[in-house]
Amino acid sequence: MYRIVPFSDDLDLEEFYIKALARGYKNNSSKFWIKDCFRNEQSSQTWILYYNSNPVGSVVAHTFPEMGSKSYRIAARTCVLTDDIPTPSLRTRNQIITHQHATAQFLIPSCIEWAGKENDLYITSNNLESGSQRLVHNIYFPSMAKSGQVTRICELEYRGSMQTVWKLCVDRFYEELNKHPRW
Repeated sequence: MYRIVPFSDDLDLEEFYIKALARGYKNNSSKFWIKDCFRNEQSSQTWILYYNSNPVGSVVAHTFPEMGSKSYRIAARTCVLTDDIPTPSLRTRNQIITHQHATAQFLIPSCIEWAGKENDLYITSNNLESGSQRLVHNIYFPSMAKSGQVTRICELEYRGSMQTVWKLCVDRFYEELNKHPRW
């Protein structure tokens, strides 16, 4: 059913890129946006989420020296083509905090495991209208903060826009993730 794989040039992602662009997800619409634009980072990794044999999502993690030497920005370029999967998406606060969506089930854990639970892990959001960022910024992260899974750290000019930096409380995230059904 679901599987998540590290990005490889051998993957056929043309249809995924087209669908992402059609949904307004410019940052997921090409290899450049999900892989190549991170090549100057000390370390980075991109994953592709598949449902059956179709690519339906992507996510990136990379070093984040702006926040310290053992810091990583995770869940960058998060994208799930929710129309292409049979499971719930981020539509309600309950789905957010109980992690009943592909982002929490697959994408964030892949980033955590790659970057290392012992390191400082951050996720950024902004209030721009691109993709679903405004909803993530105004609903997802405040809901996660209320349940103690993230802490708002600061505002930072980053990659051309003002970003809110949230620190992931890894143990609390996994505690909540494991309380509820895993896919």
